[in-house]
Amino acid sequence: MSFSWRYEDTTGGPVPGPAVTFDDQAEAEDWFSTTWPDLLESGVKQVTLLDGETEVYGPMGLRTP
Repeated sequence: MSFSWRYEDTTGGPVPGPAVTFDDQAEAEDWFSTTWPDLLESGVKQVTLLDGETEVYGPMGLRTP
């Protein structure tokens, strides 16, 4: 399978975001660790990590400290 992020608003509704896939969970998390501020600025309020169609974890809220 491939890993990807599902982008959501605060109610869990879909929000457009980069259509990026990753070979493994670590690669997906590394990408997210550097990209989350841009996602937040573009209107993403929470994300869920997916392995194919299976939820790995989330939703995880984004907010600045």
